[in-house]
Amino acid sequence: MMLFCIFLVLLGETCQGQPNATRTLGIVQDTGIIRAEIGKNVTLHCFCQNDVTHISWYQQSLGGELCLISTRMKQITVAEMSPAFQKRFHVLAHARECSNHLTITDLQASDSATYFCAVLEFNGIEFGPGAFLHVRASLSDTQPVVHQPVVEQLRPGDSLNLSCTVDAESQCASEQSLYWIKQGAAGAAELTFPSAEQCTTEKPHKRNCTFNLEIHSASASDAGMYYCALASCGEIVFGNGTRVEIIGRW
Repeated sequence: MMLFCIFLVLLGETCQGQPNATRTLGIVQDTGIIRAEIGKNVTLHCFCQNDVTHISWYQQSLGGELCLISTRMKQITVAEMSPAFQKRFHVLAHARECSNHLTITDLQASDSATYFCAVLEFNGIEFGPGAFLHVRASLSDTQPVVHQPVVEQLRPGDSLNLSCTVDAESQCASEQSLYWIKQGAAGAAELTFPSAEQCTTEKPHKRNCTFNLEIHSASASDAGMYYCALASCGEIVFGNGTRVEIIGRW
């Protein structure tokens, strides 16, 4: 879905801890899952090579379209911001070092999304690997709880049905969506989707749901951290993550 949305843009359709940095041809940007608190500020870093003409930032919410945040010419340090992002989004740029950092102030739950730094070269547009920003709200008694196993070990060629269980209030049942987010060895966050959903109502206003993600014929590329993420009541709640390890040899 994430790559599909990027292809739409190319076709003209619109719409805990220190982060890693990953290079994709002409782009170096923060990657992985970056966690921040509501009301705080966060800065996403991006550097590019000198043979580019324009530098941009894009936002893609879970299951949503790719939206342009800002764009600027490499020689000009003032970025043009899209109207929806003018209030709390700011770009700090330096032409000499080709940097294009995005700062978001007074973080809101709706800012949870994947952020891509992109450059326009003479032969087309190029996207960085993206960083998923998870804006965490203060804990409450009614906040959903996401349970998932800590470690799963596979041998090459094995299959795995990775599952997580969610305990949530039913007042937002119609608005709940579940996603799997994989953070690979290179640091980039990749969005995937569950293969099945089974829900039961244990108590009034209380639902228990199990979501599955199937891995077929495991290979080295399947190793990494898999996070179960529930979007509910305008917020996103993460599980602690399951580390999938590939052991043995082919």
